[in-house]
Amino acid sequence: MPGPSYDASIMSSWDKLKGKFIVLDGPDGAGKSSQLQLLSEFLSEQQLENLMVRDPGGTRIGEQIRKILLSKDNGEMSVRTEALLYMASRAQLYGEVIAPALERQKCVLCDRWISSTYAYQAVAGSAGAQMVLQLAEAGLERTWPDLTVILDLPSEVGLARVGHSPDRMENKGKAFHQKVREAFLELAQTRADFRVVDGAGTIEQVHQRLREVMAGYVNS
Repeated sequence: MPGPSYDASIMSSWDKLKGKFIVLDGPDGAGKSSQLQLLSEFLSEQQLENLMVRDPGGTRIGEQIRKILLSKDNGEMSVRTEALLYMASRAQLYGEVIAPALERQKCVLCDRWISSTYAYQAVAGSAGAQMVLQLAEAGLERTWPDLTVILDLPSEVGLARVGHSPDRMENKGKAFHQKVREAFLELAQTRADFRVVDGAGTIEQVHQRLREVMAGYVNS
């Protein structure tokens, strides 16, 4: 696909992402996985070594936790249990995969992180921001990435994209997912290390917006 016409100074700045931890987050159906893949391919074209991971998951232990979290057989799971399991998977992922990659100066691209637990469990799930953030600070080597990009999309549009086989989290209902979206946007307003990208339109249109945001970040 044709890319935007950046000048040479911008194109030479992508090496600033070496050793950076970048997260794509947002409501279900916003297209995070597709956009993360396209961003990884673009950065590879810029000769920037990068690594894609997903949260929860990304390790043998983390993938087992992911199955427990997303299985519709576990409908009785409490919000506090959700938060603890997400943190456990995240702690394993950071220690086993992310930290070593950052030490080798790779750019790590992660699908979801602590921002998701804030939106889904702290706000939409009513567990409370204080509990979730204290849990993150106590249990994780690193709470916040260098940059978090929220792909924003109306909840009804995102849920329609999910299709007919939603997992346990996707199946929580429209009102819940509307609170999730609002929580992401409110959090982004409070943190300088967050950016918001409109997730509407074609994959190519969203990818171009994401590249423009990333270019602005590396040149800020």
